[in-house]
Amino acid sequence: MAAVLAICGIAYYLLCLKSAAAFLRECRQARPADFTPPVSILKPLRGADPGMYEAFRSHCLQQYPEYELIFGVAEEDDPAIALVERLQREFPQRSIQLILCPRVLGANLKVSNLVQMLPSARHEFLLINDSDIWVPADYLRGVMAPFINPQIGLVTALYRGAATGLFPRLEAIGISTDFAAGVLAARELEGIRFGLGSTLACSRRALDDIGGFEPVLDYLADDYELGSRIAAKGYQVLLSDVVVETYLPEYSVGEYWNHQLRWARTLRHARKWGYLGVGTTFGVPWALLAMALAHGAGWSWVLLAVALVLRGAMALMVGNRVLRDPLVLPNLWLLPLRDSLGLIFWIASFAGRTIDWRGDRFTLKDGQLKPVGSRPSALGPRPDAHI
Repeated sequence: MAAVLAICGIAYYLLCLKSAAAFLRECRQARPADFTPPVSILKPLRGADPGMYEAFRSHCLQQYPEYELIFGVAEEDDPAIALVERLQREFPQRSIQLILCPRVLGANLKVSNLVQMLPSARHEFLLINDSDIWVPADYLRGVMAPFINPQIGLVTALYRGAATGLFPRLEAIGISTDFAAGVLAARELEGIRFGLGSTLACSRRALDDIGGFEPVLDYLADDYELGSRIAAKGYQVLLSDVVVETYLPEYSVGEYWNHQLRWARTLRHARKWGYLGVGTTFGVPWALLAMALAHGAGWSWVLLAVALVLRGAMALMVGNRVLRDPLVLPNLWLLPLRDSLGLIFWIASFAGRTIDWRGDRFTLKDGQLKPVGSRPSALGPRPDAHI
C-alpha cells in the first residue's frame, strides 16, 4: 500500500512540474493592457509583529496613479495604531485612514473588521491582504490589470515566506514548494476557484453579488470562501503573476505544532472531500515507509530515488523559478523532514475539530468557527495570513 501511495505522490510531482511550466509560459506573455483603476486597500490589523512596518511601507511605494490605504483595528490601545500613525507621518501625500472597528460581528474578527471598514472605502475596486504582507513596487499594476476584463471577479497571488529559524524555514519551504505547487496543480486541473489571504482583489460588483463580507463572518478560511463564492457566481478568479512575501516568526515546538495543525484542519474543512486526496501527494514519506516495510529491497531504493529526484525538481521549479524564493535551494535538504511532518499533520487533522488561535479555542464545523467556552474578546484571533 505504501508503495502505491508513493507512486501516486510521484505522479503528483509530475503534475506539479507540468503545471508550473504552464504558468511560467503564461507569465512570459505580455500582461493585459495597462489598466490602472483607483483601488482601496483594506488591511485589518491586530497587534504589531516584527517586519510589519516594512510591509506597510511597501504599500506606500507603489508605482500606481491612485489608491488609498485603510487600516482597521478593534481597540483603541492596539499597538498597531502607532505603526499606522508613523506611516501617516512618513507618507503625508498618501491617503491613509485608520478606522476603529469596535463591534464583534462574528467569530472571525478579521472579517468583522472588514465589514466595518468597507463604508470608508471610496473606490470601485477593493484589495484585501494581511498585515504582514510585503509587496513589490509593481504589485498594484500587476494585480489590477486583469480587471480590464469585466468577467474577472477576483485576482489572488502566490506568496513566499521570509524566515530564519528551523521551524520558520520548514514552514517557508512548505509554502514555496508544496502549498504553492498545490495551487498551481489546482489551476491546471480545474482553474482557480478560491482566494489566498496574501491578495484578494475584487470589484464591488462581485462582492455585492455574494452579499458582501457578512456571509463569511464565521468562517476561518475567509479568503478561500470569498474566492469560492465569487467563482460560483460565474466570475473568473485569476492567479496573478505577482509574488508577495510574508514574515514568518520564530516558533517553539508547541507553537509550530498548533500552527500547522490549525492550517491542516482549516484546509480539511474548507476543501471537504478534496482534502482526502492530499494524503496521496506525499511521495517521499510514503517511499521511505515502503522501503522500511520492504526491508530495503532493491526496488524500494529505486522508488525512493525517483521520488527524491522528482520532489527536488518540483521544489526548484515552483520555489526557485515561479516564486523566486532564495530560501529554497539552501534548504532542499529539509524537504524529507518537512514532507514527513506534513504527512503527520494531515493524519492528525482527522483526529479532531478543535483549533487554538491566538489564545482562543474554537471547533470547526463545515469550515465555520464555533467558540469553545467564552466568546472571543473584542480583539479575538489576530487577522492572520497563515491559517
